[in-house]
Amino acid sequence: NPLKSPPSQPKIYANLNAYLQESSRMVSHRPRKRFGQNFLESETVIRRLVAAIHPQVDDRIVEIGPGLGALTAPLLEMLAQLHVVELDRDLATSLAERLGHPDGLTIHQADALKFDFSALADGRALRIVGNLPYNISTPLLFHLLGNADMIVDMHFMLQKEVVDRITAEPGGKNYGRLSVMTQVRAGCEKLFDVPPEAFRPAPKVDSAIIRIVPNALDQKQRQRLSALERVVRQAFSQRRKTLRNTLRNLISMETMQRLSIDPGRRAETVSLKEFEQLADELIASGTERDS
Repeated sequence: NPLKSPPSQPKIYANLNAYLQESSRMVSHRPRKRFGQNFLESETVIRRLVAAIHPQVDDRIVEIGPGLGALTAPLLEMLAQLHVVELDRDLATSLAERLGHPDGLTIHQADALKFDFSALADGRALRIVGNLPYNISTPLLFHLLGNADMIVDMHFMLQKEVVDRITAEPGGKNYGRLSVMTQVRAGCEKLFDVPPEAFRPAPKVDSAIIRIVPNALDQKQRQRLSALERVVRQAFSQRRKTLRNTLRNLISMETMQRLSIDPGRRAETVSLKEFEQLADELIASGTERDS
C-alpha cells in the first residue's frame, strides 16, 4: 500500500493540551503499580519529545507503552503508520477508540520484553520511542540493543538516575556496568530532564529523555561482548576495591601493566577502550571460554 501523507493541519497536535485534559477526564483507568504506569500529561514535555524525535511521514516507528495516547496522538498525525506495544490489556483495547480508530495505528497487546521487534522491520530500520516502565527499563534496553542492526535510534523517557548512569563518563560515581555495556553498543545523549509533576500519578523520582543510537558493530566487537560483560561485571562487583583484587581471577597484574593499566585503579576510572583491551586479553588467554 502506498504511504499516505500526514494531515496538513493536525487536529490533536494543534490542540494538544485540550486533548490531554479531555483524555484524562474521560478515562477511568487506574494506573497499575505492577506495570510501572505513570502517564505523561505535560504538553510542554510532549512537544519537546516530539521535536527531539522529529518524525518523518515514512518512518517505521514503534512506541512502547503508549498508555493513554499522549505521545501516540501527535505521532499519528505525522506518520503514515505507527506500531505500539502495550502490555496492559485494558489500555490496548481502548487506545484505538480513544484516538478515533485511525487507519495508521497498529496495536500489539504484548510484553515488550518478549516482543519480536524484528517482525515489524519488514526490511526497514525501526525507530523506537516510549515512556518506559522504570521497573523493566534496563532489561528492555538490552533486549532492544540485541536487535540493534534493525534500529536507527531510540528516544526514551527513563528514570533520571538511570539516564545519568547510562551517559556517565569514567571517574564519576554514576559510571558503572550500565554505562560501559550501553556505550559499547550505542551512542547515548541525555536530552532534558522531566519533573514528577509531568505525570499522573507523579513518581517519587525525576525523569529524563535520552537518545540512543546503536553502533554498527563489526565481527570482532560482537565476539568481544561476552568477555567484556564478564570483565565489567567482575570489575564493578566491589566498587571500592582495585582491579588488582576484583580481576585477580581473570587478568594478571603483568597483563594490566603491559596494557599500561595500573592494577591499583578502581573500575570507575577505567575507560571503555581500556575495558575492551582487558576483554581482548581475556579472550586471548582462553579463560573466557571456560566461563
